[in-house]
Order: sequence, then structure tokens, then C-alpha cells
Amino acid sequence: MMVEQAKSWLRENSTLLYFLLAQAIGIGAAVLSMTAYMVKLESRVATLETRGSSHLAEINNRLTVTEKETDANKARLDKMTDIMTRNLSINPSVTPPR
Repeated sequence: MMVEQAKSWLRENSTLLYFLLAQAIGIGAAVLSMTAYMVKLESRVATLETRGSSHLAEINNRLTVTEKETDANKARLDKMTDIMTRNLSINPSVTPPR
């Protein structure tokens, strides 16, 4: 009796079962695809870090030097502006009248 009920339920709901099976297969394929993509991306990043690390260090050193030069130039300009405005009795924060 139970077997007959199970068979009749399967016949009545076969479309639902096929849909759920196809959905499970699709989700499994998507998970596998995403995992393969992440592994591929991770291997690319590892390769880039290994091959490009010396170049990145050189670029970082150049950026550090450039930042120091920029800071020094800004300090010089600020000092020159301060000296010039002090000698001319001009306050740079106040706009001159027209």
C-alpha cells in the first residue's frame, strides 16, 4: 500500500521532481564554476605577487622619494609665502578689497 502511494505521488509530481533535479544540477554547476574562477584568480594573484614584487618595491621607493620632495617643496613655498606676506603686511587669509 505505501509503495503504491509513493509511486502514484511520484507520477503526479514528476514535473516538480524534474524541475528540482535540474535546479540542483544548475546550482552545482554554478558553484563549481565559481570555485574554478576563484582558484584561477588566486593563482594569477600569486603569480603576479611573485613576479612583480621587485618591480613593486622599486615603484614604492620612487613614490616615497617623490612624496618627500613634494612635502619639502610645499614647506619651502609656505615659508616663502609667509616671508613675502609678512614683509608686505598682507594677510593671505583675508582677500584684498576691490
